[in-house]
Amino acid sequence: MTTGDQTSGAPTRIRVLLVDDDPLVRSALALMIGGQPDIEVIGEAANGAEGLARCATDRPDVVLMDIRMPVMDGLEATRQLHARPSPPRVIVLTTFDADDYVTGAIAAGADGFVLKDTPPAEIVAAIRRVADGEPMLSPSATASLIRQIRTDNAETSNGSDREAQALARLSSLTEREHEVALAIGRGLSNAEIARELFLSVPTVKAHVGRLFDKLGTTNRVQIAICVHDAGLV
Repeated sequence: MTTGDQTSGAPTRIRVLLVDDDPLVRSALALMIGGQPDIEVIGEAANGAEGLARCATDRPDVVLMDIRMPVMDGLEATRQLHARPSPPRVIVLTTFDADDYVTGAIAAGADGFVLKDTPPAEIVAAIRRVADGEPMLSPSATASLIRQIRTDNAETSNGSDREAQALARLSSLTEREHEVALAIGRGLSNAEIARELFLSVPTVKAHVGRLFDKLGTTNRVQIAICVHDAGLV
């Protein structure tokens, strides 16, 4: 399969590499993703080491990466990928949503974390979101990450009132920014926020950018943590 020919006006397709040690899982994913008009599966690999080699030769846009694999696991492969220039986006796709897996994936540089029992349409949506530069965490993964960071904060906060601090940070927001922050805390994407609040996607992105500045955050997960610490979600 080939990517779209931009010179002929055809849209560029999202090039996806599947990395999983289970050939049945790879086949199921290839069948599911291959039917999408804007996505193509350019290759498969059975472990992280093979995945790294395929990324070097095939230059995928997005890698669907299992965690537990022989030879090299998905976390180490993701770390090595993100040490390379212009790495592909990585979505960790796994059956495990334990806190240490989620935090390990994010620390390794993963752009998304999705469970394998996620409905197919949501996996496809995650690929599109991550390819567009928007991080993607399943609701359970977001909850796990927030839970882990809260635990870490509790061990280092010396009894400080995180709820009061979070509420104080959120008090600087406009009413619309507050609504967007709450939606992020619920795990909604920009498109979902736009539909719910009757806004355009570019307007939502502008609000998210202002949230980063006002809350002193660098990503959506940190916004979600602030909202959860404030007890608003």
